[in-house]
Amino acid sequence: MPGLLWYRNREERVVDFQLNLKSEPIGQVYSVDPVTASPSQSLREVIDLLSSAKQGCALICESDRLVGLFTERDIVSLMTSATDLEQPVSTVMTETPVTVQSTDSVAVAITRMSSGGYRQLPVVDEQNKPLGLLKVSCILNYFVEHFPATIYTLPPEPDQVPTTREGA
Repeated sequence: MPGLLWYRNREERVVDFQLNLKSEPIGQVYSVDPVTASPSQSLREVIDLLSSAKQGCALICESDRLVGLFTERDIVSLMTSATDLEQPVSTVMTETPVTVQSTDSVAVAITRMSSGGYRQLPVVDEQNKPLGLLKVSCILNYFVEHFPATIYTLPPEPDQVPTTREGA
């Protein structure tokens, strides 16, 4: 299993970590039960769906194709104005959101999340049919599961040196 090998030094661990991120597909990393809604559903209905599912994102689909995204960030921005909650979610959703495919590597997903400031990315197939939702928490769980030796042994700052002795 990658990440569980003995290494002579930290650099070898980091190189192994980076190689696996570039080659490992996200196929097993994402959540397969996303909240979905249609563009014609009211904001109130979609917010209720998210609340009951305890999720922060709804995939807005039309004819089994992803057309938009509605997140808790959208809800927060709606709270600052007197928004009619009976209007369709299509009026405030993010249209044509950034997505990943299940064959994309973990590195590709991390890059898209990082560059766009996204906490969640829809996972779609070639026809833009939603397969699931990739969350930051899924990526973190992947790290801990696949690279425990790297994750658990890295100091908060790579060049950190203790100033005092530990122990009794």
